[in-house]
Amino acid sequence: MSTRPSSNKEHDNQTASDNNASKVLPDDQSDFNPQEVARLAMDRVEQSDDTMVWLRLAAERLSLVRYVFLVQIEDGIASAEQQSALEYADAVLIGWPSKDDDDAVQIDSEMAKDVARHMRLGEEYIDRFRQAERARHIDEMTAALIRVSEQVAEIRKIYQPTFPLPTFAEIRRVIQDEWDEAMGKIDVDASESQES
Repeated sequence: MSTRPSSNKEHDNQTASDNNASKVLPDDQSDFNPQEVARLAMDRVEQSDDTMVWLRLAAERLSLVRYVFLVQIEDGIASAEQQSALEYADAVLIGWPSKDDDDAVQIDSEMAKDVARHMRLGEEYIDRFRQAERARHIDEMTAALIRVSEQVAEIRKIYQPTFPLPTFAEIRRVIQDEWDEAMGKIDVDASESQES
C-alpha cells in the first residue's frame, strides 16, 4: 500500500459538486475565520431536516484537512507515520457514499445525535490541527489528521454500516513494512556505493 496523493480525484470531484450543502463563506473573505465558518456550518446542518447533509459535510471537512496536510509533507520524504495518516484519510474517503447509494441508510434522530457528536469531536481535532500547522509541528498535525479521520470513519459507519473500513492500525502495519523494506534497500545501495 503506497501513498498516492493524486489518486483521490474522483472523491475531490464528488465533494466539489456537494459544496452547496455547507457553503457559508462570506462574499468578502478578507476576514475569513475558519473556526467561525465551521461553527456556522454546524449550526446550519443541525437546523436542517436533511440528515444526509452531515454525510457531505464530514467528507468536506476531512478532505480539507487532508489537502493541507499533503501540502505540508509533499516536498520532503514522508515518514511511515505521515504516510499512514494520509493513506488512512484516503481509505475513509474513497468511494464516499451519496444518499442515492443502495447501502446508504437514512438515519433516525438518535443516530443523528451520534453523528453530531462525532462531528464536534472532529472539529476539536481540526482546531488542534490548525494550531499545529501554525506552529509548524508536523508530528502534531499528523496525530490530529488521524483523529479527524477516525471521527469521519465513525460517521461513515453510521450512514454506510456494511462498508468495510480499515483501521489506522491495519494501515500503519502495512506502511511500516513497506517503509522498512524501502529504507533497507536505500541502506544497501548506499553501502555498495561507498564500497565501489
